[in-house]
Formats: sequence, C-alpha cells, structure tokens
Amino acid sequence: MRREGSPWQGLGVVFLKELSDHLTSARMRVLEWLVVLTAIVAVYGAIQEIKQSTAEDAFLYLHLLTQARGSVPSFAWLMSLLVPLIAIGLGFDLVNGEHSRRTLSRILAQPIYRDALLFGKFLGGLATIAISLLALWLLVIGLALCLMGVPPGAEEMARSLVMLLVTIVYAGVWLALAMLFSVLFRSPATAALVPLGLWLFLTFLWPRLSPVIAASFMPSISSAEDLLSALGTQQAFARLSPSTLYLEIVSVVLDPSVRSTQQPLLAAMGLALIERGAIPGAPIAFVQSLLVVWAQIVGLIAATILLFVAGYVAFQRQEVRA
Repeated sequence: MRREGSPWQGLGVVFLKELSDHLTSARMRVLEWLVVLTAIVAVYGAIQEIKQSTAEDAFLYLHLLTQARGSVPSFAWLMSLLVPLIAIGLGFDLVNGEHSRRTLSRILAQPIYRDALLFGKFLGGLATIAISLLALWLLVIGLALCLMGVPPGAEEMARSLVMLLVTIVYAGVWLALAMLFSVLFRSPATAALVPLGLWLFLTFLWPRLSPVIAASFMPSISSAEDLLSALGTQQAFARLSPSTLYLEIVSVVLDPSVRSTQQPLLAAMGLALIERGAIPGAPIAFVQSLLVVWAQIVGLIAATILLFVAGYVAFQRQEVRA
C-alpha cells in the first residue's frame, strides 16, 4: 500500500510535544540539577587550582574546563560521564512508553507516519539536551567570569563552543542507542538497564580491555615508527567507545599545546612528540586543532546516524497492537 503525502507530516507537532514533555518533566529536572551541581563543584575546584598555580595564561578558561583538583575530576571528564546518563534517562522509554500506555496505535491512526514519529521523538530529546547543555555552558562561563574577573578571549570562546557542539553530538550517540533499545524491548526497565550496562562496559571496562586485545595485533617495537604504529592500533580499539572519542576530541580542542591524539599517550610513557620546525609546548591554531580530531568528530556523527537508522528499521518492522 502506497503512502499518501510526505512521510514527515506531523514532525513539528511530535517534536514540540516531546520537547515540552521533557522540559517540564520531573525526571529532566532531577537530571539537570545533578549535572549543574556536579559541574559547579568541578568548576569551583578548577578555579581555586588555577588561582594557586597559574600566574599568567592566555587560555585560563580552557584550563577551567580541563583542570582537576585533588579528588574532584575535571569538568570535561564529568561531562563524559553525566551526558550519557541524561541521554539514556530521556531515551529509554520514548517508544516502549507509548506501548505501555497503549497510545502508539492512536498516534499512528492520525496523519502521522512512523518516520515523523521516531524522528520527532529523537529531535525532541536531543533539543532538550542541547538547551540544557547551552544553559550549563553559559552558567560555567558566567561563574568563571564572576570569580576570576577576566573575560575570555575569542579563541577560548570558539574552542569552548566547539566542545559544546561536540558534547551535543556525543549525547546524540547515547540517545540514539537508548531509543534503539526502547524499540527492541517492550519493558522500560529492560530498555534502561541494557544501555546502562553498555555505558558501564564501554566507559570503564573497555579502556582497560582494549590495550590487552590490541597487544595481540601489535608488531615488535624496534623503532619510533613501530611505537607510533602500536599506539595507533591501541587507539583504534579504544575508539570503539564513544567516551574515548569524546575525550580525545576535548583533550585536543581545549588544549592548544596538543598536536596529536597520541601526544598524551607518549607523555604518560615519559616521551614527547616533537614535530620538525615546531616549538615544543607552543599553542597551535584553532583550525589545526579541529583538523587533528576531525576523524573522531565524524566518527561520533556516524555512530549517531547508524544507531538511529538501526532503531528506525526495527521500528518500521514492529507490529503495533491496539
């Protein structure tokens, strides 16, 4: 049977409804306060650390996002943990919740196709996260401005804005994953536990397992080229985790002195990556930093698209019961 009209008919209605439901839900408010309070603690600790250890620096606001103090991790690292929780918390019942309330058949009985319904739900959840992250970004900048009394530079604002955009894309990966399991499992509890389990595995266990697995593919190291090749193999396995991709992007974008994603690994081994004609420790241009992590950014976008397409295909094949 041929469909009549555009498959995106009703997309705006679904998007606005989902956005309104998320922004006014008690669940979203709890998640927002969790992120805001945690971020404020991290930023305040970073500011105190900067005041004690930094005299003059052209990138104070970037240190604010990457500086850790004692047992308090950095703001960027906290975002890598909390953003997936927000995305999973919003997405695990987007579809199966309609099944539980027996409203899906009523929605599809309207002139709204499954394409518009699923895409509208995804965009509504992603827009909710984007609004929350934008508010948090402005709060962090304002708090730092009040406590440090120094306005951020243009490059600092550009780099922190790229971090904001990348964080939204990173949230999209986990939201698409949560939506996929919301389609596959009718039980909201199961749809929540499975992506949470995957998040725990990919964030905490995989970074420790991937070097062991990668070691079996590494050649014997007899030169600097072999060492860089081995590190590349190790990174390739580690990048199966979205958290690793996100932290690699953030570490390069927020630190102008980083010229390669392998530089932190070499530093941990007591080695330094020195390019011909480059001054060690000198900052690199903003565009050059983006080029270093462009493949990782594309990887996050591709992961979001693939997961959403998988959920879309599963939803199209799913039987709707009244």
